[in-house]
Amino acid sequence: MSPRLVLVSGAGGAGRSTLAAATAALAAESGERVLLVAADDPHRSVDGLLGHRLGPEPLRIAFEPGLFALRLDEQAAFRAAGVRLLERAKGLFDLLGVEPLEPEELTALPGASHLALLDLLRTYGRGRERAEGAERGASFGAFDLVVVDAPPVAQLVAALALPEQLDAYLARLLPDERQAARALRPVLAGLAGVPMPSQWLFEARAWASAELADIRAVLRAPSTSIRLVTAPPAGPRARAELLRARAGLALHQLPLESLLVNRVPVDGKPTDGSPTGTDSAGLDLLRAAWDVPVHAVPDLGREPERVDLGELAEPSALVTWTDTPAREAVEWRVEDRLDTPDRVLVWHIPLPGTERGDLELVRRGDELALGVGCYRRSVPLPSALRRCTVAGAALRDGVLTVRFAPDPSLWPASLG
Repeated sequence: MSPRLVLVSGAGGAGRSTLAAATAALAAESGERVLLVAADDPHRSVDGLLGHRLGPEPLRIAFEPGLFALRLDEQAAFRAAGVRLLERAKGLFDLLGVEPLEPEELTALPGASHLALLDLLRTYGRGRERAEGAERGASFGAFDLVVVDAPPVAQLVAALALPEQLDAYLARLLPDERQAARALRPVLAGLAGVPMPSQWLFEARAWASAELADIRAVLRAPSTSIRLVTAPPAGPRARAELLRARAGLALHQLPLESLLVNRVPVDGKPTDGSPTGTDSAGLDLLRAAWDVPVHAVPDLGREPERVDLGELAEPSALVTWTDTPAREAVEWRVEDRLDTPDRVLVWHIPLPGTERGDLELVRRGDELALGVGCYRRSVPLPSALRRCTVAGAALRDGVLTVRFAPDPSLWPASLG
C-alpha cells in the first residue's frame, strides 16, 4: 500500500521546517512509521531540531523509534538519474561513435533540485521497500507516512509541474512508434537503404513516459496533500500574496489540504511584546477567504527545539492539523448547454485565490494556455471542445468558466 505523502511548503522564515518536523514526530508518536525528508533545508535547521546530522539515506531518530529522516542530496540524485539515462542512451552513443560520460563526471546542473525531489517522491511515494540499511545499521522498510519539508510554493509548483510538461514535449517531439512509422514510411520507401529509426529510440521514449507516469501517479494519489505554512499575515497585501500562492497550486491541480498560520500569539498578544497584525479577527478573515481549513499554531515565545515539537499541536483543538485525510481530485468539468438558448459547452475550471487582473487566457490550437500571476500551464482541450470556438470567459467566486460554441465546419450536423 502506498504511504500518505504530505508536502509542507511556505515562504522562508515561516516555520515550515519546524511544522514538518512536528507533523512527522507526532505521527511517529502515535505508532506510525514515518519518514521526514529535508528537501529544502540549506542551513540544516532540521538537523538541529532532531539532534542528528542527516544524510541521503533514512536515519532512525533516537528520541522516537518510529521516526526516520533523510536529507535530499541533489548531487547524488542527479548522478543516479544520469547513470540510468546514460544506460538507456547507449544505442545512440554507439550510433554516433562517441564515448558516454562516466558517472564521476556528472555534476548537478541548474534545476537538478527539481528532478531530485521528483525522483525521491517517486521512490518513497509508491511505497517501494528498499533493501539498503540506513546509517548506523538501522534497517527499514515501507513507511506509513512521508513528510517532506518542501521548497517555497513557486519552486514547488515548478518542480511538480515538470512531469506533465516533459510528457507533453515527448508526445510532440517523439510520437509513439506506430505514428512515426506511418509518417516516415512514404519517405523511406523512396530512399533505398535508409533504415527506420532504431528500436532503442522508441524504447527510450516508452521508458521516459513510464518514469513520468510513476511520478504523476504519486502526485494524483488521494493520499497526497500539500500544507501551506505562513507567518501571521500583517495586512491585506500579505493576505493577497497568500491567495496568489493558492491560485498557483489550483492552476496545476495540486492538492492543497490546509493553511497553517504559524506563531499566532496566545490570546492575540505576542509573547515578545512586538506588534502583530493577526488576532482572532485576522484569522476569521483568512478562514472566510480560503477554501481549505485554516489552523492556528501558537507562538511558543522562543526558538523551537526538539522538546517543543509535541507542544505545537496544543491545545487539543489544534490537533486536527496533524491528521492527513484522503482528498478528492479536483475536476475541471464540461457542462453541456447545447439544448439551451445559449447553445454552448461550458468548461468550469476551479481557480480559488485568483484575481481577475492576474488571469491570462489564450487558446492555441487544441490547447488552452492559462496564466495566473507568475504561474503558467497549457492544458489539452477535451475532445468535444476541440471542435468549438471560444465564445467568452468569466471569473466568479474562484471559478473560471470558459464558453465554447460549436464550430459549424467541424461539428457533426446531427448534433448541431
